[in-house]
Amino acid sequence: MPAIDKYFQTLVETGASDLHLSQGQPPKMRLHGSISPIEETVLDSETLHSMLGEICEKSAFERFLHRGDLDFAYEMDADSRFRCNYLKQSGGLAAVFRLIPTEIASLETLGIPTVVKEFGKMRSGLVLVTGPTGSGKSTTLASLIDYVNTNYSRHIVTVEEPIEFVHNNKKSIITQREVPIQTPTFADGLRAALREDADIVLVGEMRDLETISLALTAAETGLLVFGTLHTNNARKTVERIIDVFPAHQQAQVRTMLAASLKGVVAQLLMKKRDGKGRLPVNEILVSTAAVGAVIREGATQKLYDVIMGGKKEGMQFMDESIWERLRHDEVTPFEAYMKAIDKPRFKSFLPEEQAGLAVASGGVEAVK
Repeated sequence: MPAIDKYFQTLVETGASDLHLSQGQPPKMRLHGSISPIEETVLDSETLHSMLGEICEKSAFERFLHRGDLDFAYEMDADSRFRCNYLKQSGGLAAVFRLIPTEIASLETLGIPTVVKEFGKMRSGLVLVTGPTGSGKSTTLASLIDYVNTNYSRHIVTVEEPIEFVHNNKKSIITQREVPIQTPTFADGLRAALREDADIVLVGEMRDLETISLALTAAETGLLVFGTLHTNNARKTVERIIDVFPAHQQAQVRTMLAASLKGVVAQLLMKKRDGKGRLPVNEILVSTAAVGAVIREGATQKLYDVIMGGKKEGMQFMDESIWERLRHDEVTPFEAYMKAIDKPRFKSFLPEEQAGLAVASGGVEAVK
């Protein structure tokens, strides 16, 4: 048994989400959003080097030692799979591991608004699931893909780095490709999908001009494209897509995006009131004629009014989702305040002793 498996077993047994290993530090885990040591033993260079090399292909590990970064997936057993990120930092080697559930939860079980299912029924267009690192984007997308797989006959191609959730064919055919093992880049995988008789393409990360440009073209030419971005709300998502392009192309890109964007699902995770787990909160934009007009005009500030008037279509602001969690006593007022954008709306619910703390902290968590 690889030496590192003892830490993975601790994650599985405690329900923790992440393992952090860093040279010169004790091993640590993230449980319900907070990080704490697993044991007091400090990891030295030789021990950590041996642990990391043991669960990784030799060629990949050598590439990591040369380049300083590596992403891959590791399966400890049939029930335990991990997303692995190796890195070099000022103190030496380090790694972060995320436990990937082997069973894919339904959108209902996750607490994702039912309108998100409508995106899985579409035949073409671009759907973006956004949020900071660790906000559950991959889990939500996996549930959406599983919904399509269960209910519709499609060819679904995923391009991921690494492959996290493993999908078995149900009604659909699912082709999963890992960057850089089965395809060199996200852009290469997306370009290839255009020749693979795909109906749906999931792009694990849309982080460069080429990938975003290809995603827009694919959505415009009849594929349904699911992608992720590290943005916190619908307006920033639209702006990020457009701002990636040179100024002289942005008018054309606004026209393309107005035609192809079907929806944005922005997501954050909130700590449960009882401290046992986290809950998603979502901002949702659904494409309408008004949304298209706003994007074409470049007047993204008007999306506020569009979302306000789009409740019948399932649209909602992040703060509305946070408010519902607070109203149902699922989260604490302090957690709601820290995650909210319109903080004054939530400040009156804070106990007096926490109000000063919240103001002093500046609501840092809300803008991570």
